[in-house]
Amino acid sequence: MATDTPFDPFSQSFTLLLTDGTPFNVSIPDLDDFILYSVDICINYAAQLGASLVLLIMLALLTKAEKRSSPIFALNALALTLNFIRNVLQCVYFTGPFSETYAYFAQDYSRVPRSAYATSITATVLTFLLLVCIECSLIVQTHVICITVQRAYRQVILVISLLIAALACGVRLALCIENAKYINSLANLVPLTWLSSATNITTTISVCWFCAVFVTKLGLALNQRRKLGLRRFGPMQIIFIMGCQTLIIPAIFSILQYVVNLPSMDSNVLTLVSIFLPLSSIWASSSVDGLAQSPPGSENHRKVFGSYASGSTGLNTDHKATNGPLSPSSSAYGQIGNSSIANPKTSRYQDTHADLEAQDLAAVRVERTFSVARRNGIL
Repeated sequence: MATDTPFDPFSQSFTLLLTDGTPFNVSIPDLDDFILYSVDICINYAAQLGASLVLLIMLALLTKAEKRSSPIFALNALALTLNFIRNVLQCVYFTGPFSETYAYFAQDYSRVPRSAYATSITATVLTFLLLVCIECSLIVQTHVICITVQRAYRQVILVISLLIAALACGVRLALCIENAKYINSLANLVPLTWLSSATNITTTISVCWFCAVFVTKLGLALNQRRKLGLRRFGPMQIIFIMGCQTLIIPAIFSILQYVVNLPSMDSNVLTLVSIFLPLSSIWASSSVDGLAQSPPGSENHRKVFGSYASGSTGLNTDHKATNGPLSPSSSAYGQIGNSSIANPKTSRYQDTHADLEAQDLAAVRVERTFSVARRNGIL
């Protein structure tokens, strides 16, 4: 005699009716999944929203007035603003008429106003604009940090950077257009899965490329400084740390979406980058201010900062530099080896802010003494 299947009250279903009176069933587990998904994704977007707002306020309050006109400050502030609005609109979607229980299960969106469609499409467009702001900020900062690199290498780096940024923005634009079409037609987004994955991959590659450039350039400079005995923790180390962080953490979130069942993990990539860039600027600027307020006795040490070319030897005291400054805030510029630093008055990068390398990496102090001896009548 066959045993009856035990009754499971947690898997019950209930019946709803379509507008024409046709019945359909909805199970409790399906309803739970629907509700929990909306809660989980709103928590994710709300956390990004709050972090962006806090960083935007900090950036506005802690950035000096003279640096607020710099392009990097404008791009970082705009990225945070766009990210804040984007996440607000995402939360509005999951608390609006598109996410009502009956509309979702019956796939009946006849009572959804056109304003809700506009909200969803606007959020998609803002995501694209956010990526453009981030890519522009990264390109500007790459140009700044590579200003002392040999011309041929600098041009190659910039060309590759532009191509990678253009590819990431192009794929994101394609997703934005297709997504808007699907939203407007209320079609299923499943066919866009491959395009969404391609967007995530190209964005991650772009961020990793730029951060790898920053970290490599700063790592070489830090290594040269250690050889000269310059071990003090300062803005250059801060930018290096933040560069490594921006290289690793967004990539982790980008990969996690393929192995962890959490909604919209890839949306954190743009948020993390838009937060880390101004955060590195704020931290580096505060370190520069700390160096400027050092004890009076330390002013006897000569302030030097330079880009260290491989194979350079000795200390060159010729200040006829022409390559442009790496530190707009530095009060004195020196030249080490084959690399030179220009007077800030003649540099068109004077207003470029101590962001990812602003190499607001201001004053590096050489805490060594040098002596010159006369031998056989020759100095």
